[in-house]
Amino acid sequence: MKDLSKGDAEDHQAVRWTEIDDGSAGQRIDNYLLRVLKGVPKSHVYRILRSGEVRVNSRRIDATYRLLEGDRVRIPPVRTAQAAPMAPATTGLGNRVVFEDDFLIAIDKPAGVAVHGGSGVSSGVIERLRAERPQARFLELVHRLDRETSGLLLIAKKRSALTHLHDQLREGHTDKRYLALAQGRVRDIKRRVALSLHKFTTADGDRRVVVDAGGQEAETIFHRRERYTEATLMEAHLLTGRTHQIRVHLASIGHPIAGDDKYGDFAWNRLLLRDGLKRMFLHAACLTITHPHTGAALELDCPLPVELETFLTTLTPWTDATT
Repeated sequence: MKDLSKGDAEDHQAVRWTEIDDGSAGQRIDNYLLRVLKGVPKSHVYRILRSGEVRVNSRRIDATYRLLEGDRVRIPPVRTAQAAPMAPATTGLGNRVVFEDDFLIAIDKPAGVAVHGGSGVSSGVIERLRAERPQARFLELVHRLDRETSGLLLIAKKRSALTHLHDQLREGHTDKRYLALAQGRVRDIKRRVALSLHKFTTADGDRRVVVDAGGQEAETIFHRRERYTEATLMEAHLLTGRTHQIRVHLASIGHPIAGDDKYGDFAWNRLLLRDGLKRMFLHAACLTITHPHTGAALELDCPLPVELETFLTTLTPWTDATT
């Protein structure tokens, strides 16, 4: 993206002209503006679009217009809020990079961190990464993880990579594996769960999911990895990617995830907290994709965080002699 403004490029009280490069081509104009006008309320961005103050190649456009390489975008004067500096403890995603090249980044997302801002969260992984890499022309989330879930998260560095990876996810051409500690002794070494899920929002704005025959099809294959006297370490192979899918599928078969504050056993969770488990035991451990540029298979692995490995050592292994 070239800034064609006259004068100080940092003066947001002047009209700005930018030229779209291949990194921004294909993006909707509203999403482009939300990215480049950091600190401007979303409502104001849509207001200047509706009023025609934003122009592309000197023509009015609506919020759904997709940018083309070489487009010249007129951005009117806007006043941006001064962003508060991030505390040092919330930055430093660079040391959590599992893989990176010119097309994508794979990050080991920590538990407790949202993937993006919103719903009471000032900033998430994508906002922090953009703040750490101000010269990056394009950084967009490929997919999402729950705030409470740790592990592999993909970020695209080019629009072409984002589109390619989205196609893979939509067509089921990726292999995603999670590790979860489930309550109780799971008897089956392998179990397929195919239960449709319905997503809704509660009156207080909380996202929830229930098993519902009229919902979206959802399928997970679970493999038993380790057994303990009161819990089982499971590998979940996602065949679809619905919101809270693993959590709801395990809860629906009577084996909720340890530490799950939405679908779990709350009494058991209190005991686990006392024993040192301070988060939900769900981790995105493995991801296999087709590289969006080379076409080669790319296998990514992310080991369990130290706090989860440590918690497993406090559990009593189950054996045939266990009573």
